[in-house]
Amino acid sequence: MKIAVLSGKGGAGKTLVAVNMAAASKNAVYIDCDVEEPNGHLFFKPEGLYTQNVVVKTPELNPSKCNGCRKCIDFCRFNALAYIGEKIKVFDEVCHSCGGCILLCPQKAMLERDRVIGRIETGISHNVKVITGILNTGEASGVPIIRRMLDSISEEDTFIIDCPPGSACVVMESIKDADFCILVAESTIFGAHNLAMVYELVGLFDKPFAAVLNKYTDDDNPSELFCSKKHIPVLAKIPFDKELGELNSNAIIAVREKREYKLLFEELLAKVYQEVRP
Repeated sequence: MKIAVLSGKGGAGKTLVAVNMAAASKNAVYIDCDVEEPNGHLFFKPEGLYTQNVVVKTPELNPSKCNGCRKCIDFCRFNALAYIGEKIKVFDEVCHSCGGCILLCPQKAMLERDRVIGRIETGISHNVKVITGILNTGEASGVPIIRRMLDSISEEDTFIIDCPPGSACVVMESIKDADFCILVAESTIFGAHNLAMVYELVGLFDKPFAAVLNKYTDDDNPSELFCSKKHIPVLAKIPFDKELGELNSNAIIAVREKREYKLLFEELLAKVYQEVRP
């Protein structure tokens, strides 16, 4: 089963939930799809790391064949090509490796070359297999790394997918094959605003989902009110807890430190299983 954990902004508690759910499982695979700033590995400190480079195809000009027709430039929506000094120039940093310029070139002047955009690190932390995607600084998109990680998984285990924050294309890639989505939100006005963002996203993908309210207090709670209005099930209310906050700030997995937290996230995981397999 593939469980995607997402939030409309960074700092809402998404990684807290994903890491501790994976650690609370008897046998889980944790996949950190926040490839621009992955931090799940700081908690797990996986051992026996194995690293794979992620390579994409980038166009390269054969100037002896180019006649300057500029069809490739007209096609490129990302402005990765320009005609400078009577020569096509490729800007690798914004190229999305779609291959369209190569297919369209009537002179066959565009070739392909491999370019490393990042890497995937795989290791083990107790009962959890940890897979981390890392995008090289300055690259346009982490989608190829996320796709590579998710395409490699099987159906036997429990997969906890720690999504990037927000609702951009990297988040869409992270949740497209998920069996269930957990929407993590803080108990504030901003938390409710960002909850609405990911609520709309999972609706577009027609994914089953529920919410987890983090830093929960008994005061007025805009995120809880939003869940009530939209009939969103709330699977857990993680309390505003100084000890839990300190553990998380120090990259310590709470369920491995205290039975109270272990029971909280085991119960959350059990509720997700019930939602997916009633």
